[in-house]
Amino acid sequence: MSLLAGKTALVLGVANRWSIAYAIAQAFRREGATLLLSYQGERLKRSVEELGAELGAAKVFQCDVSKDEELAAMAATLGPEFPKLDIVVHSIAFANAEDLSRPFSETSREGFKLAHEVSAWSLVGVAKAVAPLMAEGGAIMTLSYLGAVRVLENYNVMGVAKAALESSVRYLAAEFGARNIRVNAISAGAIKTAAARGIKDFSKMLEVVASRSPMKRNCTPAEVADTAVFLGSDLGRGVTGNTIYVDAGYQIMAL
Repeated sequence: MSLLAGKTALVLGVANRWSIAYAIAQAFRREGATLLLSYQGERLKRSVEELGAELGAAKVFQCDVSKDEELAAMAATLGPEFPKLDIVVHSIAFANAEDLSRPFSETSREGFKLAHEVSAWSLVGVAKAVAPLMAEGGAIMTLSYLGAVRVLENYNVMGVAKAALESSVRYLAAEFGARNIRVNAISAGAIKTAAARGIKDFSKMLEVVASRSPMKRNCTPAEVADTAVFLGSDLGRGVTGNTIYVDAGYQIMAL
């Protein structure tokens, strides 16, 4: 039986075939969900539309989560066509490359604000926009990383933004729980995505995780995607306010 049959899922952040969001979108379609995708600006329009066609998405539309008017337009666009939204995946993060590579104390004021607005506040804005479309309840989930709770070299301001993101998950879960809207984070392990290549010495990070994790390997996008399916399905109906690690167990290891 398809786990998401009859459900409509919105995935924000599909940028290319190597992104975790793309793997989640694939898994959602495999499990029978009606799929909706968004893109940020004209630069990504063509590539996301092509990916949407490949995935069989019912709709692909523009939404820049840093703009209030586009968040409002998203709800206005979806409402008449898809009045029942069941799952929302927030897979959006950004920080200036120079703020990742320099010492954390040298993070620029504007860089700090940008990383938090795009990587953390956007979840709050998205949740506010989509909640009215989840009248029968549903699942909102976001993607985090171990840098939210541990210091990871070259992750810097993004780690602080992810900490804010995980805290936002808890506050949103508490607020929306009575409406049967569940909010969770998936903390994915080190995965070789296009975005991850912006982190200095990322290949070394992959080697360390593979050698020290209990399962002696890195996790895969498909494993993260299957966890998203669980959270979006009725199997996850009692889970909210959590950060679920999908990292081959790396987060439990000390020295």
